[in-house]
Amino acid sequence: MPYDDIVLEAEDKMDKALGVLNDEMRGVRTGRASAALVDSLRVDYYGAPTMLKALASITVPEPRMIVVKPFDAGAIDAIVKAIQKSEVGLTPQTDGKLVRLSVPALSEERRKQMAKLVKEHGEKAKVSLRNIRRDGNQQADGEEKGGKMSEDELKRTKDEVDRLIKEYEGKITEAVDKKTKEVMEV
Repeated sequence: MPYDDIVLEAEDKMDKALGVLNDEMRGVRTGRASAALVDSLRVDYYGAPTMLKALASITVPEPRMIVVKPFDAGAIDAIVKAIQKSEVGLTPQTDGKLVRLSVPALSEERRKQMAKLVKEHGEKAKVSLRNIRRDGNQQADGEEKGGKMSEDELKRTKDEVDRLIKEYEGKITEAVDKKTKEVMEV
């Protein structure tokens, strides 16, 4: 596998690791209401686990309120059960046609817990990057040993993968700092 393929594959995997981090952080609760808190919840809809965003429209009419309006009114009980079972920490209120979720302000202690959770997600993403770098370097070493890559190409590949990891670690740090700031604001 030539230099370009190894570097492109590593960059693609790093991009996916960053995407996973962003998806995980979307579900972390802040003091504000966000449809992302509940849109990926799994609802047992006629025996099949279905994402909430596929069953209902989710809106945020006020800064501390989420409204879930199911496309099928028969799914309301299943939606309420899924929200109650989830770790979102919100109590659903329903009138038979839609579900209202009031998002209370977070206490200082809870904000600190959420900030710690965000940092843990960031560390997991950085570990993924390091694993991707290791795999890319091992692949390049194997190519060099097999005679398919020169020493200069090997060094260039490793340097490029190192440059990529620094770039993506910076992006992860930036995303974690942004989310931590968002969680900690009152």
